Amino acid sequence: MNPTLKIRTPEGIEFSFRLAGPVVRCLAWSIDFLITIVAIMMLNILAQVGGFISPDISQAVSLIALFVVWVGYGMFFEWIWRGQTLGKRLLSLRVMDAQGLRLQFYQVLLRNLLRFVDALPALYLVGGLASFFSRRAQRLGDLAANTVVVYNPKPAEPDLDQLLAGKFNSLRQHPHLEARLRQRVSPDEARLALQALIRRDELDPEPRVALFSDLAEHFKGIVHFPPEAIDAMPDEQYVRNVVDILFRTRAVDAKPSEKEMAVAVR
Repeated sequence: MNPTLKIRTPEGIEFSFRLAGPVVRCLAWSIDFLITIVAIMMLNILAQVGGFISPDISQAVSLIALFVVWVGYGMFFEWIWRGQTLGKRLLSLRVMDAQGLRLQFYQVLLRNLLRFVDALPALYLVGGLASFFSRRAQRLGDLAANTVVVYNPKPAEPDLDQLLAGKFNSLRQHPHLEARLRQRVSPDEARLALQALIRRDELDPEPRVALFSDLAEHFKGIVHFPPEAIDAMPDEQYVRNVVDILFRTRAVDAKPSEKEMAVAVR
């Protein structure tokens, strides 16, 4: 069974990531290796065409292409795809910072430059042995860059009707502010709020209150709804109403109860 990396945030929220072992990482590398070989072969063919003009230039282009593709392939895709190459994406793997922070370019650069060391003497023997004996399945490039490779399965789509149904959303009484909220909230902010609602029952009471307080304060700063619409509203309910606006259409609004109508028009 693969080991698990546990990361606990200052708010007390714990995330678990299943670490990728040497075997599945080798399979991902094999896919990437085949892709790079094909790319190098195509560049060599182009260089040979240029060899009719100058054999020296052709040889220089081939050597440069070998280095650029071998190192640049992993560097390019891991940066633009946030830790994934084609091989990793096919096998649902991802490179991430070992502390759960945002993956930085210098980390991507360092772990890819050290591939030459991990690949010694052949077929990634050094990197494979380091990964096998490492507690977090890290090759030398990972140890130097403070990165790990984890499984990145596609998350299941939450049942929004079940998650958000049953409560009147007083924010929808202000369509122009509702539209402004959709316009100003980024996709990452929306996903963070949705994940907080999905995982709220996993949180301890104090971290849960603190998390939703911070989220509510953040969204209130983006769009200012009238005080009468939000004054009596708990922070968690406010975040729920924001998520409801961001992810659902007006057609699924629940019918308000008499108590909720009284709060909305107070």
